[in-house]
Amino acid sequence: MSLVIIGTVAFDAIETPFGKTDKIVGGAATYASLAASYFYDKVKIVGVVGDDFHKEDIDTFSTHGIDVEGLQVKEGEKSFFWAGKYHNDMNSRDTLATELNVLADFDPIIPESYQTCEYLLLGNLTPQIQKATIERLRNRPKLIVLDTMNFWMDVALEDLKETLKLVDVLTINDAEARQLSGEYSLVKAARKIIAMGPRYLIIKKGEHGALLFDSERVFSAPALPLAEVFDPTGAGDTFAGGFIGYLAKVGTINFNNMKNAVIYGSALASFCVEKFGTERIKDLTQQEVESRIKEFVTLSSFVIEP
Repeated sequence: MSLVIIGTVAFDAIETPFGKTDKIVGGAATYASLAASYFYDKVKIVGVVGDDFHKEDIDTFSTHGIDVEGLQVKEGEKSFFWAGKYHNDMNSRDTLATELNVLADFDPIIPESYQTCEYLLLGNLTPQIQKATIERLRNRPKLIVLDTMNFWMDVALEDLKETLKLVDVLTINDAEARQLSGEYSLVKAARKIIAMGPRYLIIKKGEHGALLFDSERVFSAPALPLAEVFDPTGAGDTFAGGFIGYLAKVGTINFNNMKNAVIYGSALASFCVEKFGTERIKDLTQQEVESRIKEFVTLSSFVIEP
């Protein structure tokens, strides 16, 4: 039994009001798998890189106990690369460069050892690739979580809707929820999106926390107020990895465990933004993680005095 994570493994170059980087390791599957590995010890990754992705970069996954058999390395080709610049509010950014490279013709290969996975996280890729991954598994996982973005709603909406019929949890931000549903109210948006197929919907609201919906209930999770946010890149992917990693650890899927998973995912995401790229989340201690989770619990706990 295992958790399979499919998504981009890439290089990023990032500029924020706090500084800038040269090429550093990034990608949705990178952030998600590192986050999940703090809660679950059977994480497996599916992705593709070029031969510019060095052995020490791959060793970071192995150090966290992440199985890299599903990571294709294309000789003579370059890895996916993205460069972006964040504005002062850190909520908006400009894309400076996008080089698909090996991602242009990515065809996910599911190793035999991945076929028994119980948990599947589909990172932000084309809906066709996400759907193909599900169909290539001989047995349907216990839980399938999908992340997507507004771009696929613009250019591949019908494919996305077909893929949504196959998943259990969808994670998107508030703007994407409004676009996908055509509703401004997030409560109405959630009802429409859940009717498209997912049993659960998570709406990420950045510095304002996250909302978890099923067909009848809603849970609101806070965001941890941080003195400084250096780099929000990968925070959503880190959240998703922490979320599904916790659920894989406890092994039972219900609304209460989903609520806990949202807090665990939020805790990991709060670490991610404290430094550039994966620098903060790749070397956490269990004590740091547990302490951060307690901060979230304290933040949202109160007693109404008579």
